[in-house]
Amino acid sequence: MIELRQVSKSYGEKTVVDKVNLTIEKGEFVTILGTSGSGKTTILKMMNRLLEPSEGQILFENQDICHLNPVDLRRQIGYVVQQIGLFPHMTVAENIATVPKLLGWDKERIEARIVELLALIQLPAQDYAKRYPKDLSGGQQQRVGVARALAANPDVMLFDEPFGAIDAITRSDLQVQLQRIHQSLTDKTFVFITHDIYEAFKLGTKVIIMNQGKICQYDTPKAILNNPGNGFVEKLITTARQQEGLLEMAYD
Repeated sequence: MIELRQVSKSYGEKTVVDKVNLTIEKGEFVTILGTSGSGKTTILKMMNRLLEPSEGQILFENQDICHLNPVDLRRQIGYVVQQIGLFPHMTVAENIATVPKLLGWDKERIEARIVELLALIQLPAQDYAKRYPKDLSGGQQQRVGVARALAANPDVMLFDEPFGAIDAITRSDLQVQLQRIHQSLTDKTFVFITHDIYEAFKLGTKVIIMNQGKICQYDTPKAILNNPGNGFVEKLITTARQQEGLLEMAYD
């Protein structure tokens, strides 16, 4: 679905993504884990041409994206960010309908899609379609943001730390719901950025671990846990296990 070949991104002397090679298969749920400044958000933004690579090639369904119209490309890719960005003056239904309206869908098709998506995110249309964002909790707003990104039925969904500003209990619930949504949508490819190791390993069918603009390891959660690729990955896992141990001690 997505392939990066020797992709780099630099700002003057500073290289933030350094000769990255990466293949993401159709239907995967790939999480990208890394510290701040590791290059993960830059990679995500290059996938939908919000940023252009300084070097290298990015393919979307075997087409070089530099030859694709950026607007047409983005209409095939859903994008969800931490800030959500729902339009406050629009109802939930109107927010979800934004892209289908731009694409010229007819009224009946749009209304059917709104009902379908609100059912998918477990916010029934009869109760939520006419509400405004201010009437929703943070978790509900984030779910509507996911529905809006799914509205035009994109092949790929990009998530940039979407649950970072959500409280721990709601975040756990959203993780479960997002997994369920991915499993229920045939062949949808999800790419999800997080700095939370538990979130990355819980959600990802595969996990990318980044540090200083490079991919340290890209594998299944189980393979990474059983065989860390380098010292950075090993330290990351050890730190997480130590934190887990401290929590266990606190409850002994």
